[in-house]
Amino acid sequence: MRRRAYLFQEIVSFENLLAASKEARKGKRLKPEPALFHLDLETNILELQEDLATGAYRPGTYHTFRIYDPKSRVISAAPYRDRVVHHAICRVIEPIFDRCFIFDSYANRKKKGTHKALDRCTSFCRSSRYVLKSDVKKFFPSIDHEVLLNLLAKKIKCKKTMDLLWTVISASNPQEPAIHYFPGDDLFTPLLRRRGIPIGNLTSQFFGNVMLDPLDHFMKETMHCRRYVRFSDDFLVFGDEKAMLHELLEKTREFLYLFRLALHDKKCVVRRVSDGVPFLGWHVFSDHRRLRRSTGIRIQRSLRRLAKTYQEGGIDLKRVKASVMSFIGHLKHGDTRGLRQEMFRNTVFKRIIKG
Repeated sequence: MRRRAYLFQEIVSFENLLAASKEARKGKRLKPEPALFHLDLETNILELQEDLATGAYRPGTYHTFRIYDPKSRVISAAPYRDRVVHHAICRVIEPIFDRCFIFDSYANRKKKGTHKALDRCTSFCRSSRYVLKSDVKKFFPSIDHEVLLNLLAKKIKCKKTMDLLWTVISASNPQEPAIHYFPGDDLFTPLLRRRGIPIGNLTSQFFGNVMLDPLDHFMKETMHCRRYVRFSDDFLVFGDEKAMLHELLEKTREFLYLFRLALHDKKCVVRRVSDGVPFLGWHVFSDHRRLRRSTGIRIQRSLRRLAKTYQEGGIDLKRVKASVMSFIGHLKHGDTRGLRQEMFRNTVFKRIIKG
């Protein structure tokens, strides 16, 4: 595929920035920062456009917080103005890369997502005896900035666009420690290389797919793995020979060294499909799915928080209904009828009316 030039003007056009601001605002209309930006929308977009066009644009400071979902993660929220820029970038360059992504990459892509990844996993369970389950160790904190920029440059020829991408990537705030040594490194190599991009950015989700696209093509085209599915840094390879999957694991580990990524030592396992395949919060079998206990507990906690927020007047009934329907829609993708009844029997949404 030819490298694309003249993308910068598309990114910084008033029409693209306006559309990006509307996308960034979805679900956040009542929050102070988006509301303030949209109060004088045209002026703010023109100022942002000027900063981008002249090279004066500099990202702001991230707001960080920690979640436990189920493991501890540091989430970084960019200022709203920067989120508009992230949407503007992705609107232009993501389609260029997406057409080269493989079919069985499901994270953060249009017409893909969790449930389609689960459906594909179920389909492969019906035709396989074994599965290799793997994930990348501390994926987002491990992403090497130089490696990422080189991958982006393979399809982008526009210097101004690459400069903007460098501005966004280099402004990443410090992430969790992820020091790995690879063949050819000396003692100080991992300490001298910039790495880590914030979980929570729209651009980070896109960059994650760019980083692992070489892995997808390695699996499909070099190793000829027909039954392969990836969601973010979690990926599955199905087969009928256990020894072949163990051999594939070692070759995959060596391949990812080229991109300064390491596989989890403890989480990369070959197991029988008949025992169930742990994937995206479910245990997937050939004819049914069971919700993982940790996922069920997480959903129950979310429901209790939602009920408390509604009781205190933090959200309205419309948003409560939308959230509840989202939970139900997700749970319906497995054998969870009894669990759903138990969850909603124990959760009551009521509003305290004062005075």
